[in-house]
Amino acid sequence: MTDIPVYRPGPRAFGQMLICELKMVARDTAGLIVPIGMPVLILVMNASSAGEQVVAHGRTALDVFVLPLVFAIVMATTGIVNMPSFLAAYRHSGILRRLGVTPASPMMVLVAQAVVGIVQIAVGIAVAYAVAMLAFGANTPVNIGAALGVLALTVAAMYAVGLIVAALSPTPNSAVAIGLTLFFLLGATGGMFGGMQNLPEAVATIGQWLPFGAGVQALSSAWVGAPVEAAHLVALAANVVFGTVIAAVFFRWD
Repeated sequence: MTDIPVYRPGPRAFGQMLICELKMVARDTAGLIVPIGMPVLILVMNASSAGEQVVAHGRTALDVFVLPLVFAIVMATTGIVNMPSFLAAYRHSGILRRLGVTPASPMMVLVAQAVVGIVQIAVGIAVAYAVAMLAFGANTPVNIGAALGVLALTVAAMYAVGLIVAALSPTPNSAVAIGLTLFFLLGATGGMFGGMQNLPEAVATIGQWLPFGAGVQALSSAWVGAPVEAAHLVALAANVVFGTVIAAVFFRWD
């Protein structure tokens, strides 16, 4: 009996899957608008007064406090709420199980979702930043390299948390419910509803070790030109490792 060679899909096949994922995200109206509309709304509500308060190096409270918070909301809603709901839907409908018996590995879906999510995050951040600059005179970060590095690490941390949600959610609705709960918990401990200095000391300490709070604090430091605290970078990296390991242990394709 002659063995039939099996070939893994190439770049063209992955490109087609990427296009399909982009179409799926574009058709999800709520998932498309919320990560862009809600952060911009929060920005507009806080920008007027914050843009007049100079903090240091010519950077205002808008630059140092509001923009990092807005960017964190974009990353969290995409990574913790949107992405897990898609993966849970694919598993619930049997798509991942079917891909598992074809040369197209289900891992391609994870990679495609990550790429699409990064595009969505980039658009959300770009829209918020453009509004802040054109309407309220926002400034660029003092340390642009550090800011970009923190953004990348925070995106990875948010996605790691999102993978845990996807791993533990049996249905798309439960993925949305768990994701939203985590989003608000992380946001509440990370300063989304007021500065972290207004939180109880124990809560603020915990929040600085979670991806939302650590990302906001690290991005604020980079924006004002202060050294990014090692604790915040360690916290983000630890969340990436912890989330990835937990997701790998509990994630099921069917």
